[in-house]
Amino acid sequence: MYSVLFKEEQAHDDGIWSVAWVKGKVDEMNHIVTGSIDDTVKAWQWFGLLKKLNFLVCFLIRNEERLNLRYIFEGHALGVVSVDINSEGTIAASSSLDSHIRFWDLNSGTQVQSIDAGPVDAWTVCFSPDSKLIATGSYSGKINLYNTETGTREAQLDTKGKFPLTIAFVNGKSVASGATDGMIKIFDVESGKLVKTLEGHAMPIRSLAFSPDCQFLVTASDDCHLKVYDVQNADPLRTLSGHGSWVLSVSFSPNNNNFASSSSDKTVKIWEVRSNECVHTFSEHTDQVWCCKYNHNGSRLVSVSDDHSILIYECPI
Repeated sequence: MYSVLFKEEQAHDDGIWSVAWVKGKVDEMNHIVTGSIDDTVKAWQWFGLLKKLNFLVCFLIRNEERLNLRYIFEGHALGVVSVDINSEGTIAASSSLDSHIRFWDLNSGTQVQSIDAGPVDAWTVCFSPDSKLIATGSYSGKINLYNTETGTREAQLDTKGKFPLTIAFVNGKSVASGATDGMIKIFDVESGKLVKTLEGHAMPIRSLAFSPDCQFLVTASDDCHLKVYDVQNADPLRTLSGHGSWVLSVSFSPNNNNFASSSSDKTVKIWEVRSNECVHTFSEHTDQVWCCKYNHNGSRLVSVSDDHSILIYECPI
């Protein structure tokens, strides 16, 4: 059964544009990181239920699942537009309208690295699977890959197109971007060569996500639609309708059975991979929902919004 587990009403002083959930175990406290237009990054601890508890006990104490604020990271001079967490769950990265990428230690609560990606070359940030690189988009249509330890730029991938609003790594060997011109470009990381171009959207692509088995790619666009692609054949399989406004975010469940989308229409939708049908809609936010992310096994989903709140949902797996 889909349900709302928790709501943090005033998580930030302004709209929250990005969220990341560390791939930690459900029976341990794990981090959720949020980035807001109030210039701050916040690290929260989500306390889940023990796996060993039986169903009745879990039902009786489900309200014990809670979100506690652990750190407030300050340093950005303008709104924070993107956050991500490395694969080890130890470092969070954030990008801001001040054109800086900053790295935060989730154990000590300190800043450990800062990259000046200016003048206007930092938007979405995305760690590589091995956490050695972080990718970000540039207004000039390029994808910059930075070394996370030294802060130096390792490579620059030229999309020969418009501003990449969203970036995702594909099992460490490839990186994909979705841009304001509605185009998707997939590059080989090692050679820097463009290997695939996918078409389909007529308006900006706000978010893209690969299925865990890398068979499918789902994109979210200002045209109010999601599209599902066959990655190997570079073919669009289906266009999904249901949102009433821009689709701002898409997240694939680690269980490979579902993906979630969030929209300016104030809703979060859950879609089934097999049927490509919407199986549930959450309507608890009161303003546009900028981002949603699954936890490590797809049993929980978090969303953030311009209404300043964080919502966490229960999702059957």
